[in-house]
Amino acid sequence: MVEELVAAGATLASAAVVYVMAAARVVKQYERGVVFRLGRLRDEVRGPGFTMIVPFVDRLQKVNMQVVTMPVPAQEGITRDNVTVRVDAVVYFKVTGPSEAIVRVEDYRFAVAQMAQTSLRSIIGKSELDDLLSSREKLNQGLELMIDSPAVEWGVTIDRVEIKDVSLPETMKRSMARQAEADRERRARVINADAELQASKKLAEAAQQMADTPAALQLRLLQTVTAVAAEKNSTLVLPFPVELLRFLERAQQPAGAPQPVPQQPVQAQQQPVEARPQPVQEQLPPPVPRLDSAPEGSNSRQD
Repeated sequence: MVEELVAAGATLASAAVVYVMAAARVVKQYERGVVFRLGRLRDEVRGPGFTMIVPFVDRLQKVNMQVVTMPVPAQEGITRDNVTVRVDAVVYFKVTGPSEAIVRVEDYRFAVAQMAQTSLRSIIGKSELDDLLSSREKLNQGLELMIDSPAVEWGVTIDRVEIKDVSLPETMKRSMARQAEADRERRARVINADAELQASKKLAEAAQQMADTPAALQLRLLQTVTAVAAEKNSTLVLPFPVELLRFLERAQQPAGAPQPVPQQPVQAQQQPVEARPQPVQEQLPPPVPRLDSAPEGSNSRQD
């Protein structure tokens, strides 16, 4: 009798162990458990930790509650201004309703991926190229709203959507580069013109100041000489202003001396003069009388 009781107890213990092993489940911290009893969804969602189910009656399905990072494949489309581009993005989402994510959609990951691709194509067709390149924050918000609207019914919440890259054709890249170069050249010319205008105003003021004080012109000339001499050139060509010569001429005159009155040049009519040979008279010394003695034996007779 005792042996039968011991055997029965051992059998019950073994059955209990087998039952516990079959019914025991462990749900991790980042997971939630959804129980189906005979194919019917239970309202209670099992939290993290150790839990028990009825073997062969209940089925526990775990749902990951972490944020999922899903890359969206590059989608090729035509923008509103007829430019062909390829755009890829990334979607961040998480499950907020475990029961809806299991019951209402077959595979919520695949559903979110397909919705992200179709929404990205729609955004490309509604936007212009400049918006894709510069206004990405606005496009990201619109894309997030388009994906999040149907995903709420699946128990999924879209945290964030980011457009990663926009690929352009090579011809469009060259056109944009030429446009940017032309714009920079235009701004450079405007800046140079503005600088010339300001410099001309300053030079006009400086010229007026030097006209009032002629000594400033000489000082400026000496500064120019100093600046050119610093280059250590062997030849120095320096223009000398006429105003400086007049200033030095006035400075050398005494204070009481009258200022010379400039005379108006008289234009005389020049008539052609014929070149005639002039006789040259040579001044010769007077002739000297010559007294020659008559030779002896001559028959000359002196009258």
